Amino acid sequence: MPVNEILALVMIGAFFLLLLGGLPVPVCLAACGFVFGYIGFGDLLFGLLPARIFGVVTNYTLLALPLFIFMGIMLERSKMAEDLLDVIGLAMGGLRGGMALAIVLVGVLMGAASGVVGATVVTVGLIALNPLIRRGYDKGLTAGVICASGTLGQIIPPSLVLILLADIMGESVGTLFAAALLPGLLLSGLFIVYIISLGFFLPEAVPALPLEERRQVSRGELAKRMLTVVLPPLALIFLVLGSIIGGVAAPTEAAGMGAFGSILLALFTGRLNARVMTEVVRDSFVTSAMVFFILIFAQVFSLAFRGLGGERLVQDAFAFVPGGLDGQLIFLMVLLFVLGFFLEWIEISYIALPLVLPVLHQSGVDMAWVAILVAVNLQTSFLTPPFGWALFFLKGVAPPELKTSHIYRGVIPFIFLQIIGLVLVYTFPEMALWLPDAIGW
Repeated sequence: MPVNEILALVMIGAFFLLLLGGLPVPVCLAACGFVFGYIGFGDLLFGLLPARIFGVVTNYTLLALPLFIFMGIMLERSKMAEDLLDVIGLAMGGLRGGMALAIVLVGVLMGAASGVVGATVVTVGLIALNPLIRRGYDKGLTAGVICASGTLGQIIPPSLVLILLADIMGESVGTLFAAALLPGLLLSGLFIVYIISLGFFLPEAVPALPLEERRQVSRGELAKRMLTVVLPPLALIFLVLGSIIGGVAAPTEAAGMGAFGSILLALFTGRLNARVMTEVVRDSFVTSAMVFFILIFAQVFSLAFRGLGGERLVQDAFAFVPGGLDGQLIFLMVLLFVLGFFLEWIEISYIALPLVLPVLHQSGVDMAWVAILVAVNLQTSFLTPPFGWALFFLKGVAPPELKTSHIYRGVIPFIFLQIIGLVLVYTFPEMALWLPDAIGW
């Protein structure tokens, strides 16, 4: 094996060692990229980097990321999730598992309105965790449904994952948003079926709300609150997604409308003031800077890895996989699933995925379908221990009686449900491709 290819393998090992040592991801990427890139091909690395970095920071599509992040954080501060959970929970409280179903629906609406997983998990965890446990819900199930529902924002558009995958795979954002809609609703449906089944077979784990609690709000008042609480976010979702999928606005333009719409929602609910606006702008800036910091140093890492012949190593590895295209796709899904135990979705997207794209392009497979398979797979990485970020988010706001073991036990059924969803999208590609074809993307 050539020396450069040995360096490429050592570079991957060094990255994981630094990561396990507790260093921030951008530092690991930069250190490995600069050190091994310089060892491999010297000053040439610094001649190639400026154009790559300039391409990232001037990418018009990526400008949608800070705008969608702003929208998600503003909706969190406006307590939209709290209002939605209160109203939908009362409306469905008579069912066994009704409050858990409400959490799934809030996850769908918050995912479609903001696409920020951390905001949804933390907000719903703060609002719903203690009340559900007090009402007799199983602790593991409560933790699992909050974590899993929060991750729906990774697949239901507008999603930060889909925006980055569109950039990586050379597809339009509108195509991926349209392709992800049905798979996202499919996952939500699987969660709902699972909770309803628990209501039949383990009713003590998902009790209904007591009758006296449901009678505190009249049907007329509940209907009025449904209109005032549920309708505004639905309108915002239609405005943002409809304009992108319908081809009326570019993703960045729609993200700008969504950010402005989130300000209006906060204003109309009486929760917009100077302090809230300052916090939202600051948090949006910090989160966006973190994302772009990783994107920039991922260019250093990937350029060095490719220059050392790592891409050829990956292609040779895929050539040994039996089963042709199906075998290669299954191997890729397993690889991404395993990486999800240790890495964040953004590192997987910008480090691992570009290495296999040449192989997939040569096979002629529909890249929009592959992107949705990858997105569903990456969504699972938020739930897989030990580094599942949704687990960390929930543990950070959980009461002392909710142990880490409860959270891990609770997410296992939802990981299996997401794998089932992935298998269904793989088996029936039209789930992802029907809507883009129908609207002419």
